[in-house]
Amino acid sequence: MLVVAALGGNALLKRGEPLTAEAQRENVRVATQSLAAVVKAGHNLVVTHGNGPQVGLLALQSAAYKPNEAYPLDVLGAETEGMIGYMIEQELENALDHAQPVATLLTQVVVDGRDPAFKKPSKFVGPVYERTEADARAKAAGWTIAADGDKWRRVVASPRPVEIPDFRIIRLLLDHGVVVVCTGGGGIPVVRRDDGTLIGIEAVIDKDAASALLAHQLGADALLLLTDVDAVYRGFGGEGAEPISRMSPEEARVFGAPAGSMGPKITAAGDFAETGAFAGIGRLEDAIAILAGRAGTRIEKAIGQVDPSIRR
Repeated sequence: MLVVAALGGNALLKRGEPLTAEAQRENVRVATQSLAAVVKAGHNLVVTHGNGPQVGLLALQSAAYKPNEAYPLDVLGAETEGMIGYMIEQELENALDHAQPVATLLTQVVVDGRDPAFKKPSKFVGPVYERTEADARAKAAGWTIAADGDKWRRVVASPRPVEIPDFRIIRLLLDHGVVVVCTGGGGIPVVRRDDGTLIGIEAVIDKDAASALLAHQLGADALLLLTDVDAVYRGFGGEGAEPISRMSPEEARVFGAPAGSMGPKITAAGDFAETGAFAGIGRLEDAIAILAGRAGTRIEKAIGQVDPSIRR
């Protein structure tokens, strides 16, 4: 199978961990063991990943140098693709005993410059803060902030991805037996001008939405959205919460998970499953079991009627 595996932010940096190269590398080293198992099972693999904490850190570093000359988010996104992609590429090559080539590709993703998301920032980036510090930083830098659990973080525009022009290069690499690391952090956000040329824009694209679009354009057989939760749960966080082993795309659309947690993953999985392939949501270490239908939540067509209890 051709598998697109999207690593959640926890695969790179667990909540509360310091934003150090050492912490990220150790997490990547663990993550790549599961990814290597997918390749060793005979599957072709494309790896995508998040970049929220990293792009926020680079934005802080950039602003600390010369606030009026800070780099825009598209450039910072490209920097994180290189930084994180390098770690994943190296550790995955090591996990595969260098028996198969791995390549990282900086990936442009086209968005619509008129997307309403530009008027309503919602994508978390950077570290978490206490409310007082977040307010002070927002006032000084002109940020929009929002609650993230019991902490506060910067939020930026997250427009919907509409096209991945670099997918042809990704396909070329796959045809030559290369494991590809790409579309990091949702890809580098660009818009297409009237003359057809591309230019970067200030935004961060949702990684799961971009991964679903990539999987669709590549004609992938499976999309894995890998996180630190073993499945999608009905009544998550409450007493009697129950894992859901299977969902249809329609069930995914009406599930109603919070936008700040599982919501984007379920939406992306449902969108991809409409193509006739399947998506799986679950723990990184269960990647092989999710592919086999033994773990996680599997989203695919033709599995029966919508379960009324999924509606909220």
